[in-house]
Amino acid sequence: MSPQSSPPRYTVPGLSTREGGRMIDLLSMRLHSLNDLALTLKHIHWNVTGPHFIAVHEMLDPQTVAVRDMADSAAERISALGGEPRGTAGVLVAERTWDDYSVGRADAIAHLGALDLVYTGIIEDHRKAAAKAASVDPVTEDLLIEHLRSLEQFQWFVRAHLENSAGALSTADAGSEKQAAEAAGPSRTTPAKKTAGTKRAAKKVTAGKRAR
Repeated sequence: MSPQSSPPRYTVPGLSTREGGRMIDLLSMRLHSLNDLALTLKHIHWNVTGPHFIAVHEMLDPQTVAVRDMADSAAERISALGGEPRGTAGVLVAERTWDDYSVGRADAIAHLGALDLVYTGIIEDHRKAAAKAASVDPVTEDLLIEHLRSLEQFQWFVRAHLENSAGALSTADAGSEKQAAEAAGPSRTTPAKKTAGTKRAAKKVTAGKRAR
């Protein structure tokens, strides 16, 4: 993350410019994560295949629209706080802390396995951001909580395709997007137990590579 070099010249009433700057930095990374998620959802929408194609293809478009609206609300809050929302592709790539989505053309359910990990990383970081905002700016906290309501619902929609009758996810032991796609795909087998290396990889995905 690249924080602002200096506090904004003004911010909303009730916050110091230093506090406003902290919220701007926090929201800037949320803006990047939401813009990236919208692009990822469209990428999946275009690249799903197999018998579940139409169901997944049509499920993702409303999610894309909603995520774009979330990005818009985050950007407008940055402006209200006296900051400059930066939404160009170059800034996103330069400042993000994760890699591109790693699955290309693939079975629809395989994509949903990978997308589940994407949502996990975004939701975890949105929750952390909301917790940080709580003691400084309840308006920003409320905005992030509103995002979380929809993001967690969208992940539920995704997980409904990955859950068996016993309530277990086919991707439970996956440590990367590609592993999740393989576990969820049509040729999936019972997931292997995690090794120490897989646990480290999983931590990287949710807390680092997919920390959005």
